[in-house]
Amino acid sequence: MADSSGIGARRLAIKALVRIEQDGAYANLLLPTLLDRSDFSERDRSFITELVYGTTRMIRACDFLVDRFVLGKVDAQIRAALRVGAYQLHFLDTPRHAAVSATVGAVKGPGRGVVNAVLRKVADASVEWPNDATRLSYPTWIARQLSSDLGEADAAVSMEAMNEPATATMRDDGYFQDEASQRVVTLVDAQPGERVADLCAAPGGKATGIAATGAFVAAADLQPHRVALVKQNIDRLGTETTVAVVADALHPPFRPGSLDRVLVDAPCSGLGSLRRRPDARWRIDAEAPVRLAALQVDLVEQALPLLCRDGVLTYSVCTLTTEESTGVLDTLVSRGVIEGNDVIGSVGRMLPVASDGMCWFQIRKR
Repeated sequence: MADSSGIGARRLAIKALVRIEQDGAYANLLLPTLLDRSDFSERDRSFITELVYGTTRMIRACDFLVDRFVLGKVDAQIRAALRVGAYQLHFLDTPRHAAVSATVGAVKGPGRGVVNAVLRKVADASVEWPNDATRLSYPTWIARQLSSDLGEADAAVSMEAMNEPATATMRDDGYFQDEASQRVVTLVDAQPGERVADLCAAPGGKATGIAATGAFVAAADLQPHRVALVKQNIDRLGTETTVAVVADALHPPFRPGSLDRVLVDAPCSGLGSLRRRPDARWRIDAEAPVRLAALQVDLVEQALPLLCRDGVLTYSVCTLTTEESTGVLDTLVSRGVIEGNDVIGSVGRMLPVASDGMCWFQIRKR
């Protein structure tokens, strides 16, 4: 059913935003469920998705745009409607009449007058952003962290890029995967017949990519439901040299010295892949990089004994922080787990421009 006025589409977007704000629902889990229960056309579904994901991503900027004209406290529905309207006006360049009237029409109750008055002022007013964190809609701590770790110029480029839609390319086997993830597969450089473990494998894209080289791959993950995702991808791609395993990477169930290569694609703060999860930037806490770096060190330390002589461990994270890259290496050296000459090259970094951002390093077992 086409929503010619756009009111119904905006009403569903507002409903989703209220759930995300009040119930802590994840946008990428909630929205597909709401859309599956609706009878909107494909065009309307795409528009609703853009409104929900885009508004969620740009909440801080949208709040700045409307709060200049809001007097007093507003309820969750009105707040969501104001954000949706501001997003359309400022970031989608939706014509003023359509953005204002249809958004007002999507609101029930006496708050419609507030939405109408505020959005008209937003449409007419010029904007002077107080800082880049507000303009680009990031928590202040993330903007400061990236500026500190990357420098202001690269931080600004990265934050701009992560406000763009996520992209992925299709591999030869038909699997869609981000360029950064494909880069990890290339870095592992597995050879035919080699024995490889991917210790944090879900959903299995990297493991199946490594297996395509002719290597034998054990794709492990801690949670059974995540291993089920790996198994689904193995079955769908027909990858015969990959086995999915439920295993704790802190206590890996592989014989010491039995593997040619190990991939530790570690849990991380995700500050290089924020374009993929619109609400992730608001869920990550400022202590996450340090807290997760401690886990990452432990994962590498437990993985290294699994390698045979001259075996290679590849470490990767979809973040850009110093704590989770060079900081991990520094801790491994200071603990005596590795020596500096065990590292193959230096820490690599890919900024999130055309794909997700990531950091990586490799260690050779002596």
